[in-house]
Amino acid sequence: MEAVRDLNLIVPEAAIYALVGPNGAGKTTTIKILMNIFQASGGTAEVLGMGSTKVAGKVFQEIGYVSENQQMPEWMMTGALLQYVRGFYPKWDAQLESELVKQLNLPLERKVRQLSRGMKMKLALASSMAYHPRLIVLDEPFGGLDPLVRDELIEALLERATEATIFISSHDLAEIESFASHVGYMSQ
Repeated sequence: MEAVRDLNLIVPEAAIYALVGPNGAGKTTTIKILMNIFQASGGTAEVLGMGSTKVAGKVFQEIGYVSENQQMPEWMMTGALLQYVRGFYPKWDAQLESELVKQLNLPLERKVRQLSRGMKMKLALASSMAYHPRLIVLDEPFGGLDPLVRDELIEALLERATEATIFISSHDLAEIESFASHVGYMSQ
């Protein structure tokens, strides 16, 4: 079964590129191929100038990746989770982390399992931006979020947009059309 066929996609550096299409069009599969989670059965894909099959280990120090169903250790406190992930990123910026925590109103003394979906997405975004990645990949980050939380996430993204390329997927053009610099449409 083919999930993605004949896709030719170039995301300009420093763009906010929105990949839009209906559910089932292949957006998540494309992202998972780019992030080396899935192997493509044919063709080639490049990320940050290298084949996507080379995306591993230290390369992720340059990529912030947030998926729609982001998995986090539910038993950890929010602050402890941020402290834990710091060790994986030599360029972690404690001041930026503090700014993101404040801007996104993250409750550091609350367990992850007690966070709403919106708060979990805020935590995932903060933990994926505090190390100044060159590429931020967001797979359906706004699904099921109330408009206020969505706007807070967009504001945080836009404040960092000058230092990273942002690649975001969505099935709803209205969610992203106001801030995307480039839009690609994927169907079937």
